[in-house]
Amino acid sequence: MKTMNLPITLSIPELKELYKSKKLAPEDLIQEIIERAEADKEYNIWITPPSSEMIQPFLDQLKTIDPEQAPLWGVPFAIKDNIDLANVPTTAGCAEFTYEPEEHATVVRRLIEAGAIPVGKTNLDQFATGLVGTRSPYGEARNALNPELISGGSSSGSAVAVARGQAAFALGTDTAGSGRVPAALNRLVGFKPSLGAWPVKGVVPACASLDCVTVFAHSLEDALLVDQAARGFDEGDPWSRSIKRRSNALPEKILLVKEPASFFGPYASEYEQAWETTLGKIKNLGLPVEYMDGSYLSEAAAVLYDGPWVAERWADLGSFITENEHTAFPVTETVLRSGAKPEYDAASVFKAMHKLQGFKQRARRQLKNAVLVMPTSGGTWTRGQVRENPIETNSKMGLYTNHCNLLDLSAAAVPGDDAAADLPFGITLFSTNKNEHLLAGLADLFLHGKAAPENKTTTLVAVCGLHMKGFPLETQMEEHGAVFVSVAKTAPVYKMVKLPSTPPKPGLIRVSEGGAFIELELWEMPLAEFGRFAAAIPAPLGIGKVQLEDGSEVPGFVCEALAAENSEDISHIGGWRYLPE
Repeated sequence: MKTMNLPITLSIPELKELYKSKKLAPEDLIQEIIERAEADKEYNIWITPPSSEMIQPFLDQLKTIDPEQAPLWGVPFAIKDNIDLANVPTTAGCAEFTYEPEEHATVVRRLIEAGAIPVGKTNLDQFATGLVGTRSPYGEARNALNPELISGGSSSGSAVAVARGQAAFALGTDTAGSGRVPAALNRLVGFKPSLGAWPVKGVVPACASLDCVTVFAHSLEDALLVDQAARGFDEGDPWSRSIKRRSNALPEKILLVKEPASFFGPYASEYEQAWETTLGKIKNLGLPVEYMDGSYLSEAAAVLYDGPWVAERWADLGSFITENEHTAFPVTETVLRSGAKPEYDAASVFKAMHKLQGFKQRARRQLKNAVLVMPTSGGTWTRGQVRENPIETNSKMGLYTNHCNLLDLSAAAVPGDDAAADLPFGITLFSTNKNEHLLAGLADLFLHGKAAPENKTTTLVAVCGLHMKGFPLETQMEEHGAVFVSVAKTAPVYKMVKLPSTPPKPGLIRVSEGGAFIELELWEMPLAEFGRFAAAIPAPLGIGKVQLEDGSEVPGFVCEALAAENSEDISHIGGWRYLPE
């Protein structure tokens, strides 16, 4: 089969459709990718490039996998070369560090089990220390759109591989912004899940307490398909956490920092204009926009390279650097050795931890049911400018990214309108680890001008008492994956009673006459959780159909009529939230 008519952009749904229609076979796609990689050698994308010898075992394995049961069947992906692929060298961008792992990293194994095909190991800023893509003895990874510009790092090769059509998606890592800056500079989506949501077992650590595995793709939809396969607790990974991503939803509000944005580099004015254009688009999305005090974000970010957290890099890599002096890339060794400064003692680490804990609490409070939007980068550089001034140029690239993992936030970097021809501009959406679904929902709205389509695997639930926001049982809603939607009212055919329980609870009872409008809340809950949730509700309460003010009906809390005989009628107050203390 001929594949030369394939577009540069490799989309997961389009590939699956081509496979299903028999217009394309995985073997032909892989041959095309090998040819593209050879033609793009000057971009310095690969450390272990695509080859038939390396990829053939995975093509053979596809024959044992049912395409209908494997969501990523036949989808080619690239792997940053600090993430293990069994029996293929892991270099972390340093030949002397190289080892050959016997096992896949957990995320790689999960993706292969889902049918994806690893096609090679990509170039990176050595030891994942950098945001520019030039700190590699394997060559400077060139920008996919303008080779004179930087590609962003440290996950440089992974981003360029996707942008140049040599993978449908690629794995990167992100400690200070490495899963987001390359996305912005190469017009891609970069999704950085919450800390621990994707296992990091089989990943060479940069700062182990902050490291995340991330994905680059051409669309948010593709990135979230990868997320479904990669996400999940790994008991063999001490940093792993069980964090479920709920169905996409929109936040209550969009947050912007009140401090003026800063721009830099040879295209600073173009970036500034692109941000102004983006602000106009954000304010026309139909959601409330508020400005928050973001002054502490840069203070938090300074801990990473200008504070004791850099010592964590030294803790992981210091012995190698000490035993192999002048082996590492010079600027990389300089950065790593800064972690051995005597002022970064145990006391300084604890002081930083305590300060960060306060910042985390502040971020959680500000971002409750909200999404923060910032530029992904305030500019870019030519590769020559970075060579002339490697430290300062790199530092500026982290202006809007470095705070993220330190504050335990999740993030999605998405493209905006280009700042100029072949000069992409992107924004990053930030949320707490409980609200990844909100940044996904807002990203979808920003990119497509409409909210995500209705998810048929969820149901609305009307709650009118202790399960409402701010009440003691709100946590039960969250534990069952429910997401707050809105405040609503019943039709005027109900009365509310105060049940003589401990603690007191409301009972919503439908009546034939004398009913009132009763305020309640609507939550969206996964159907998979709804049955378990309903089964735990004690009598005389239960789940039934609740008629809303507009005449529609949704499942919700109701009460047996018999309970009214020994209960106080509180219908006149209009809702449980207004019950006098």
